Amino acid sequence: MSWFTTQAVDDFLAEAGEFLRAERVRNTVILTVTENLRVTGQPPGGSCLARDEPLFGWWRPGSGQNQASGAFMHTPGFPLVLTFTSEQAAADLARDLAASGRLIQGVNAEAEAAQAFAGAWRDHTGDVATEHRRMRLFRLDALVPPDPAPGGVPRLATARDRDLLIEWFGAFTIEVGDLGREDHGAAADERLSYGGVTIWEAGGVPVSIAGVTRAVGGMVRVGPVYTPPALRGRGYAGGATVAVTQAALDAGATEVVLYSDLANPTSNALYPRLGYRPVEDRLVLSFHPAART
Repeated sequence: MSWFTTQAVDDFLAEAGEFLRAERVRNTVILTVTENLRVTGQPPGGSCLARDEPLFGWWRPGSGQNQASGAFMHTPGFPLVLTFTSEQAAADLARDLAASGRLIQGVNAEAEAAQAFAGAWRDHTGDVATEHRRMRLFRLDALVPPDPAPGGVPRLATARDRDLLIEWFGAFTIEVGDLGREDHGAAADERLSYGGVTIWEAGGVPVSIAGVTRAVGGMVRVGPVYTPPALRGRGYAGGATVAVTQAALDAGATEVVLYSDLANPTSNALYPRLGYRPVEDRLVLSFHPAART
């Protein structure tokens, strides 16, 4: 039973792609991030000790079994994303990464695996884990437009909206307390390059946005969805979410998914009304050195 690692996204997908695509909804984050790397140019290869490049890995359960049965992705500055796997495999991964000197800020996984990873990480590094967020993954069943419909109309974001996207991406990151370091200018440019943001306008003024990832294997993920605080409570986020979802379906998507923060009752009530159904919950833990006494 072993973990294998690489910094080459093509090599990772060659080994773990079939496993990931078999549960494409649950593995949406790894699939969409690696698709971006594949399309925009993967980072240069290097040893797994390099601390400034993404690292990928897959788990093989035993000798004679060549099929991956677990996978992870770690982008420095962001929590490690782990697929469904056993608690033992999660603990073994933490042990291996600690021994390699890899700096891990946190873990995003199913709750039992996240706790197992965090426990082993503490044993090998001394770092302690705190709960950062619990998330729920939703999958579109049948799209239901909001009734009554909010005032306004959707439109695709263009280059002239770049400054607005940078501002609202930054505001969203601060509000939800994302752990990662993100260049919002680069994120805006990347989304604009493939039509990845829909703006909801009311009275000709942008009032809400909804993003969408690149399609991979017929699947897209909606997010971020953001409305400035002063404009909330008017249905704009629902309008933007439905618009970006319908656009994805019209473009050929066969699966549309999104995540919500379980601490946000508004979004957790909204998405089921729009036709999204729960799939699974995930736990995000953050790591930090134990306090010295």
